[in-house]
Amino acid sequence: MSEKKPKKKKTAGDVILTVILIAAICVFCYAGYNLFHIYTEYKKGTDEYNHIAQMAVTERDPEEATEPTAEGGLEAPMNIDFKSLKSVNDDVVGWIYVEAVPDINYPVVHGEDNETYLHHTYEKNYNFAGTIFVDYENKGDFDDCNTIVYGHNMKNGSMFAQLKKFSSNSDTYEKSKYFWIFTPEKNYRYEIISAYTTGAKSDTYTLFKGPGEEFQEYLKKIRGYSEIQTDAGDLTVKDKIVTLSTCTGNQATRYVVQGRRVDALDVAQ
Repeated sequence: MSEKKPKKKKTAGDVILTVILIAAICVFCYAGYNLFHIYTEYKKGTDEYNHIAQMAVTERDPEEATEPTAEGGLEAPMNIDFKSLKSVNDDVVGWIYVEAVPDINYPVVHGEDNETYLHHTYEKNYNFAGTIFVDYENKGDFDDCNTIVYGHNMKNGSMFAQLKKFSSNSDTYEKSKYFWIFTPEKNYRYEIISAYTTGAKSDTYTLFKGPGEEFQEYLKKIRGYSEIQTDAGDLTVKDKIVTLSTCTGNQATRYVVQGRRVDALDVAQ
């Protein structure tokens, strides 16, 4: 008759290893859930903006759009259907398109504060991609001395993430030094004058009641801040500046690209 082997008693080490294993499995599952959640959030945001672009944007031939016409005028690279855009969100004030990084091609809104559109899409769905928006203290018509436009630096390259290419890749500015802001009344083309990293509370974000000596000093400063060499001419108090701002991954700093208005075209009817 065989004798039963005595059961091996669990040691404290075995218990600790079991706890560690269970904890590791829990962490793995939690991380997997978070990654899935992030992916679905990115996809929802991307799908929504692709749908909006299909609804509202009619692009022209890129080789002809920004070349002078036979009459000597400049043609905008696309037409924007603001009637359709306003039927979805009445806060819309424009559409932004950056020639050198054409993935920056989004509606622009102007809300009652700078919080709402940080994490709400154009269709007002909660999503950490948010919406491109104008500072609530600006008028929203891009006619201020300095209009500040905010957008997230998303890890999937969406929103304003690709702005940093102007400093990280010297070919980007050489490819094109212009970006566009289309509005219901006018199509504005801006020439990039400066691109740099700055403090979250720096004087870059100064707003002005009107042109004057303070604004002239500001223009000198922002040209000096630039991390890239631009070939823009002299700036004057008559210039209209747009500051495109995004985060850097460091809460204390932001990355900005600034342009001055060089063309104001009538909207094609």
